[in-house]
Amino acid sequence: MSETTHDGAVAVGPPPAPPADDGLSPAQLAAKYGLSVSGARPGLVEYTRQLWGRRHFINEFAKARTQAQYTQARLGQLWQVMTPLLNAAVYYLIFGLLIGTSKGIDNFVAFLVTGIFIFTFTQSSVLSGVRAVAGNLGLIRALHFPRASMPIAFTLMQLQQLLMSMIVLVAIVLMTGEVPGPSWLLAVPALLTQWVFNTGLALAVARLGSKMTDLAQLMPFILRTWMYTSGVMYSIDQLTDTAPHYVRVLLDLNPAAVYIDLMRFALIDSVTSSQLPPHVWAIAVGWALLAGIGGYVYFWKAEELYGRG
Repeated sequence: MSETTHDGAVAVGPPPAPPADDGLSPAQLAAKYGLSVSGARPGLVEYTRQLWGRRHFINEFAKARTQAQYTQARLGQLWQVMTPLLNAAVYYLIFGLLIGTSKGIDNFVAFLVTGIFIFTFTQSSVLSGVRAVAGNLGLIRALHFPRASMPIAFTLMQLQQLLMSMIVLVAIVLMTGEVPGPSWLLAVPALLTQWVFNTGLALAVARLGSKMTDLAQLMPFILRTWMYTSGVMYSIDQLTDTAPHYVRVLLDLNPAAVYIDLMRFALIDSVTSSQLPPHVWAIAVGWALLAGIGGYVYFWKAEELYGRG
C-alpha cells in the first residue's frame, strides 16, 4: 500500500519477495517435490525383480504365440517339425550327394539333421528377437511391464518348439542305428546353455531392431552366412585338417558350432571327444554367460526408450 507524503510524492513499499522456486532447474524442482520421471528405467536389481514377477505372463505369452503361429496353415503345428526336416532334405541333396561333404562322416543323416535342428533353434530365436520390440509396439505402449519380457518370451517359444521337434530328431537318430546311452543326458545342459546364449543374443538384437528397422531384412543374410561357417552340413574337424591353425581356432570358438558339436556328441556314438574343441563345455558356458549377461544389460540400458518416437 502506498502513502502520500507532505510534498505530494508517493512512497512505494518494498518489492514483493521472488517465488521460492525461482532459479531452480527442473531436476532440482523434481527433487524438491519428490517427483520422478514417468517411465524411468529402474535399477538393474529392481528391473530383474520386476521381470521375475512377470514370469507367468512370459510363459503364457510364449504358449499363446506358439499356438497361434501356424493357425492359418492346414498342417498347423506340424510345420514346426517339417521346416527343419525339409531344410535337412535339401542340404542332404546338395551337400551330402552333390558336393560330397558326407565323405568320412559316419551316420551323416543323423549328423546333418542334428546340426539343422540345433542351428534352427538359434536362427529362429534371433529372427524373432529382432522383431520382439518393433513388432509389438501396440502392446508395449499400452501396458507397463519390463520390456525384456518380449524377447525372453520369444526365445522361450522357440525352446518349446524345439522340445517338440526333439521327438522327431530322436526318432531319426534311432532309425539311423544309434542306441541311447548315458551320453544322451548331456543334451539337457547343452540345450540349457544354448537357450541362455540365444536369449542374450535375442535381447541384444531386439534393442538394435527397435531403432534399425531394416535390420530385420538384413538378419537372414547374416544368419545364412553364420550357418555356412558353423559346420551344419560338414565336419569342421575334417575341413580344417590342412587349414592354418588360426582358422581352426576361429571355427572352434564359433558358438553355434560349439552347441551343435555338444548335441552331436550327446546323440551320435561316432562323434567322439577327440573331435570336439578343447575345453568345449567351458566355451559353451562362457558364451552363454557372455551373451546372456551382456545382452540383458545392453537391453536394460535402453528400457525407457522402447515404444517411444
